[in-house]
Amino acid sequence: MSEFRIHHDVNELLSLLRVHSGEGAEVYIDLLQKNRTPYVTTTVSAHSAKVKIAEFSRTPEDFLKKYDELKSKNTRHLDSLVYLLSKLTEDKETLQYLQQNAKERAELAANAAPSGSTNFSIPSSTSKISLQELEELRKQLGSVTANSSVQQQPLELTRKILRDKQNKKNSGQPIPIFPSWVYERPALIGDFLNGSSLSTDTTLPIGTLPLASQESMIVEDLLYVLIGVDGRYITAQPLVGRQNRAFLVDPNLDLSIKELVTRILPVAASYSAVTRFIEEKSSFEYGQVNHALAAAMRTLIKEYMILITQLEHLQRQGLLSLQKLWFYIQPTMRTLEILASLATSVDKGECMGGSTLSLLHDKTFNYTGDSQAQELCLYLTKAASVPYFEILEKWIYRGIINDPYSEFMVEEHELQKEKIQEDYNDKYWDQRYTVVQQQIPSFLQKMADKILSTGKYLNVVRECGRDVTCPVAKEVLYTLKERAYVEQIEKAYNYASKVLLNFLMEEKELVAHLSRSIKHYFLMDQGDFFVHFMDLTEEELKKPVDDIIITRLEALLELALRMSTANTDPFKDDLKIDLMPHDLITQLLRVLAIETKQEKAIVSADPTELTLSGLEAFSFDYIVKWPLSLIINRKALTRYQMLFRHMFYCKHVERQLCNVWISNKMAKQFSLHSAKWFAGAFTLRQRMLNFVQNIQYYMMFEVMEPTWHILEKNLKLASNIDDVLSHHTSFLDNCLKDCMLTNPELLKIFSKLMSVCVMFTNCMQRFTQSMKLDNEMDRLTLEHGTMLGPPTEEERAEEAAKKKLTNKLLAEHADNLHLTSGFEATINKFDSNFSTHLLDLLDKLSIYSTNDCEHSMLNIIYRLDFNGFYTERLEHMSAERSQKAAPLLPCL
Repeated sequence: MSEFRIHHDVNELLSLLRVHSGEGAEVYIDLLQKNRTPYVTTTVSAHSAKVKIAEFSRTPEDFLKKYDELKSKNTRHLDSLVYLLSKLTEDKETLQYLQQNAKERAELAANAAPSGSTNFSIPSSTSKISLQELEELRKQLGSVTANSSVQQQPLELTRKILRDKQNKKNSGQPIPIFPSWVYERPALIGDFLNGSSLSTDTTLPIGTLPLASQESMIVEDLLYVLIGVDGRYITAQPLVGRQNRAFLVDPNLDLSIKELVTRILPVAASYSAVTRFIEEKSSFEYGQVNHALAAAMRTLIKEYMILITQLEHLQRQGLLSLQKLWFYIQPTMRTLEILASLATSVDKGECMGGSTLSLLHDKTFNYTGDSQAQELCLYLTKAASVPYFEILEKWIYRGIINDPYSEFMVEEHELQKEKIQEDYNDKYWDQRYTVVQQQIPSFLQKMADKILSTGKYLNVVRECGRDVTCPVAKEVLYTLKERAYVEQIEKAYNYASKVLLNFLMEEKELVAHLSRSIKHYFLMDQGDFFVHFMDLTEEELKKPVDDIIITRLEALLELALRMSTANTDPFKDDLKIDLMPHDLITQLLRVLAIETKQEKAIVSADPTELTLSGLEAFSFDYIVKWPLSLIINRKALTRYQMLFRHMFYCKHVERQLCNVWISNKMAKQFSLHSAKWFAGAFTLRQRMLNFVQNIQYYMMFEVMEPTWHILEKNLKLASNIDDVLSHHTSFLDNCLKDCMLTNPELLKIFSKLMSVCVMFTNCMQRFTQSMKLDNEMDRLTLEHGTMLGPPTEEERAEEAAKKKLTNKLLAEHADNLHLTSGFEATINKFDSNFSTHLLDLLDKLSIYSTNDCEHSMLNIIYRLDFNGFYTERLEHMSAERSQKAAPLLPCL
């Protein structure tokens, strides 16, 4: 069972039980996955489980009756469900919870009943039923009874529903329709006419005849009845619904003869059921498998008719007695009984395609020990499986589905591969072809996933215009030895995996796209390109998003690509610029909400009211063509964009801090009277720069680079495209997790730290600009002389005097600015906020790395606290938490 199936089943079970737990389904999912066995368990016997449930049940007869009914319909996984229920009868805690849950649901239903809902449900035994509800229930039961008593109308309705369904799926190839006279020829269908006998002879009272004459008359009647024609003294009763045929024997018949007749009549009942099945399932609407099964049964019925013809010849010669008829009919009785049983099971279960083959396969195995019955079922299963295996061969050998009657285990959906770029979810690969569980033959259940993948692999190559045919293609035949066709499917799967993998790796250069383009641009592996690009676009990206001209950014991107080492990248033209409508946090929430109940609400939410700057909205996008878009799909590109925006903003903050460092270097040239308070700003800037640089180093060299090497190694060892998808997804998930992008709490603290750094740089830049150091120095500098020549001694002396006076004035101006603007208090506040958030981040990292075993995040602590500067504070915070938790211990 896949992980997605476990998630789906757990959520469905919680929804049915109306469980609203604060912990959610994840707790139960983790528990199930820990206890899940990596192998397929053996089939369990349901006999002891059935007995246990019957003993536990208050109405064992009803339970056994329902079990037999479902068993006759060949309900899938019935025995497994019964085994599970038997285990629940031993778990008292679970039973108590289910009883309480059922009681609560009954109370809710009782309270909701008077609200005027249009959905009618039978009330519990403790509540009273109104006259209106009683009348509605009577009408419903009456309609069910009326439908069960009509035979022809449901068949016509069923055929119409099947025809409409299949015509809708195959609009280009409508299903052929038999002419109406095929269904209106009651004298040719091989079954009994309802209402009257075909004989026009005057019927003598059989009780008045001698015993020998009675026997002769009854033998003649039986020969008619055995081929579906009413006799004079034995007549078929009208059918009620889908019940077996019953017969009425003249009550005046001698008891000894009547006893023998009743033993022979089940043959006629079986013949009637088989002929009705053959006529009904021969229609196109019931599919090729049922048609092939009906054809095989018709062959056996022909042999039966030959036997009856021979018996009629003996009867004309006066050589056929009732005892001889009973003797000659013995071998055929068992055959017709098995055929009728199969026909009834297929009819009750409404089986088509793979479900019919499952029923035949199970019946074949159930007759182990009865060689004649097993050989008969094996013959029918082989005949019925031929059209199914023809569809299977086209799918696993060529990647083509030719299933006009919706019988195959793989179903095709109308999806366009061009939509992969627009969709967050890669629906084409996951939903273009899906497995239909009820159409999987039980003998192919273990190979269903490989059958699906084999055809999908070949289909992708065919979509690219290349015709592929498996060189090891052989006819697949049904056999009780499953290993025969299992080996064929394995060979086809290995070939399809190899073809698609080589096609993507060699011809489409998947690894080159990932390593030369995706890694260089989205993971910022191309250093000189980004320095050049950010230098070119710095002024443009400072503007609000609405004021940015996208074509100008694209031109600057083109210039940066051509003037850096990225110019050697053959796929550089696929890189595009994308200005996102949301900031990084909102985009993260949108990604985390994919395939959840919150997805619709978040996707339809209005963009943030705050105006984004170009730096906050900027991201790269990448044009991926089919079939590479199966791997580098929109979901993967969105994750790459998340990583890129995270690191790009860190790089921007680093550049801003470096610009402050440059301004501070120039400010050190002046002899400020209050240099002590300015030194505090220098120290804080250096701490911020150390934090940002170490975070970047951690993400790029301790998270992405090692994980990328693991990805490259796994891609070389991958044997199929699903392995490539799995390894690529695992790489992105690990990067997002280790870069703190999947933990909202850590990301929130990190965002606050980045905000403090940006506000600090803005403050420092405003202060530097207010001092106007650069302008004053440029105006007073004469070191290089003028156009008239080098400066004279008099000019040098005059310049030195002016510089001294300027330094004095600037120092006084800076002191006054410090006193009037509260600069020292502002710097102290920045320092306090930064230290608080940083300690909070280190503390949370320490907790997560310990509790969740995310040891890679400890590297951030080692880098930022390399000299133990923050260790003492963290220990103090840990001690405070311990003191707060201590009073709770005595209460345990």
